Amino acid sequence: MITTKQRAFLRGLGNALDPVMQVGKEGLGENSLIAIRELLDARELIKIKVLQNSPSSAREVCDLACKKLDAEPVQVIGSMIILYKKSTKKSFKHIELP
Repeated sequence: MITTKQRAFLRGLGNALDPVMQVGKEGLGENSLIAIRELLDARELIKIKVLQNSPSSAREVCDLACKKLDAEPVQVIGSMIILYKKSTKKSFKHIELP
């Protein structure tokens, strides 16, 4: 669980990111969850765009991804989602949270 101060810090970092994944008409399936897990392990902080033809809203996609992957929701605005999960890699330069 991250604090509100840490969430605000991550939100600031996330605003400069480009979306690395899109969720479309197939919704958030098993393959999408695997891809998100790998992206989080590689980057720790990712931005996802939920397309208009998606059967789920951005909030629903965020809640499901966080529940399944044990990630932290940072921000949901419109169709954009920012997620954070500390990487398990040892040789990775981790994001230093305040």
